[in-house]
Amino acid sequence: MERDGENDGVDATLSALATEIADAERVVALTGAGVSVPSGIPPFRGESNGDGPDPVWNTHDPADFHRRRFDADPERFWTDRLSLRETLYGGGVEPNAAHEALATLEARGHLDALLTQNVDGLHAAAGSESVVELHGTSARVVCDRCGATQPADPVWERVREGERPPTCDCGGVLKPDVVLFGEPLPDEGFDRAQRAARRCAVFLAVGSSLTVRPAALLPEIAAESGGTLAVINLDPTEYDERADYDIRADATEALPALVAALDG
Repeated sequence: MERDGENDGVDATLSALATEIADAERVVALTGAGVSVPSGIPPFRGESNGDGPDPVWNTHDPADFHRRRFDADPERFWTDRLSLRETLYGGGVEPNAAHEALATLEARGHLDALLTQNVDGLHAAAGSESVVELHGTSARVVCDRCGATQPADPVWERVREGERPPTCDCGGVLKPDVVLFGEPLPDEGFDRAQRAARRCAVFLAVGSSLTVRPAALLPEIAAESGGTLAVINLDPTEYDERADYDIRADATEALPALVAALDG
């Protein structure tokens, strides 16, 4: 799971965390890009290192996906969004062991809410039912005029065939049902997430740099409300020093090990 000589320490930490989860009345998890990267989705930020795909914002300009761009030039927005979609999902993606472990925790009554910054829909595909998609989902599109939503795949086919921008039956322009740069998080989803964070006994922050706000405020809300905070991430985060459990590990290894520790 980590470098040789550190596995025993990580296993002991996961065992202690499993004990707290088993005794907890409510457990909440927040997931970020680090949960999706093992499924083949490139990270959004970071340095190119030659060991994997380049981070998305190293090859695409975030300004192309700002709300102002969508309003001013929806045709070119959709052209660039199609390119971004191919970068993210072009190779085909499936849930990985981390998604499956979280679905298992929920099915066994050990996870009450799953908050995610990811828009790829892989948690739902893995069987999780308590998902709060803070940044929306790429599985849907929404009409910017009437607010109606519809499945995204048929719309993407229309975009590939040249309909840019795609439009709704009402004549309004369709938009990916995700939070664009320059847009606030939907109030309903973030309100649910804040309530869950305040009420939980254990808060798991998994695969997130915990830098993108306001989602990054949720671990703080949980900790200030008396919840145990566990951070599981390959890289350091600004919450590591205040976390009750700071586990530097790959989510696809740490989460299955956590499930196994609960079984034990």
